[in-house]
Amino acid sequence: MPRIARIDTPGLLHHVMIRGIERRKIFKDDMDREDFIERLSILLPETRTQCYAWSFLSNHAHFLLRSGPGGIAFLMRRLLTGYAVSYNRRHKRHGQLFQNRYKSVICQEDGYLLELVRYIHLNPLRAKVVADMEELNRYAYCGHSVLLGKKKRLWQDVEYVLGFFGKRVGDARERYGLHVKEGIDLGKRPELTGGGLIRSLGGWDEVKKLRLNGRDRIKSDQRILGESDFVSEVLSESEKDFSRKYRLKRLGYDFEKVVNRVSELFRLDKEYITGRGRQKDRVRARDLLCYWSVVELGMSMVDLARKFDITPAAVSYAVQRGEKLAKEMDYQLQT
Repeated sequence: MPRIARIDTPGLLHHVMIRGIERRKIFKDDMDREDFIERLSILLPETRTQCYAWSFLSNHAHFLLRSGPGGIAFLMRRLLTGYAVSYNRRHKRHGQLFQNRYKSVICQEDGYLLELVRYIHLNPLRAKVVADMEELNRYAYCGHSVLLGKKKRLWQDVEYVLGFFGKRVGDARERYGLHVKEGIDLGKRPELTGGGLIRSLGGWDEVKKLRLNGRDRIKSDQRILGESDFVSEVLSESEKDFSRKYRLKRLGYDFEKVVNRVSELFRLDKEYITGRGRQKDRVRARDLLCYWSVVELGMSMVDLARKFDITPAAVSYAVQRGEKLAKEMDYQLQT
C-alpha cells in the first residue's frame, strides 16, 4: 500500500509517535534518554516548535507538538536521524533504529488537547514503567512531572497547558493533577490513536450508532483527529497550500526566480545575496529568500543549507526572520 502524504501546514497541533523497529528498545538507559532530551532542547526552540506533552517508554515515545514555520517533518528528520546515529555509535550497532516513519496525527485543539495531554502523560503508568501516580508525579522522562513543577524542562510549554486549569499556578497544577487522575480508569483510549472515522467521531460506539442510522458519510481522514468540520477545514487549508505551491511552479517560480525577485526588491546583485558574508543588507535579503523558498516553494531546509553552505539550524532562523520581515515590509513574491 502506498504511503499517504503527510499534512504539514505550519502551526497545526500534532500527536507524534515514534517506535523502535520490530518493537525493539529505542532507549536502553538514562544516558540514551538524556541524549534525546538534549536534542529536543536544541531543536524545539530552533524550529519554533511548541511541546505540550511527552513521554518516553523503552520502545516508543509520544509527543504533543505545535509545528513551527518549517512544519513538523523538518524537526523530526533532524531529531530522529541525529539520535539514531548517536545511539548506534554508543551501542555498537548498525541499521535502522525506528519503525518506518514516525506517525503523526493532526489534532483539533478544542476538546482534544487536554485529553491528549492526559493520555500521553499516563502512558508510563499504563505500561507499568511506574507503579502508581505518586511515582508518575516524579518520573523524569514524562512531561507530567514538569507540569506539576517537580522537574524543569525549559523547552516544554508549561504555561499554555496550565492556563486551561486556572490563572494561579498552584491552583492550576492541582486541577491538572486531578484531570490526569480521572483519566486512569479510561484505559488505552483507542479513539485517540485509531483510524480516521473513529477519530472523527470519538470512538467505535459513535461510528456504530451512525451506521445503524444510515449516516456514515462523515468527513474523516486517518491523518486527522477531530470533528468532521475540522477535518474538512484542515484538508481545505492543506489543499490551498499545495495548490499555491503548484500554481507558483506552474507559473515558472523556482529558486532562481525567487532570487531574482529578492534581488529586485533589495537592489542587490544575485551573487551578492547568495554569497558568503554577514553584511546587514545581505543577511536581510537572504532571510527573505529562505522564507519564500521554504514557505512558498516548499523547498526543504536541508536543501537550502546545502546551497548556502550553512547548517539547517541557520536556515531555520533565517526563515523566522524572513517571515517577520515579509510581514513588516509587506513584501510579496508575486508582482
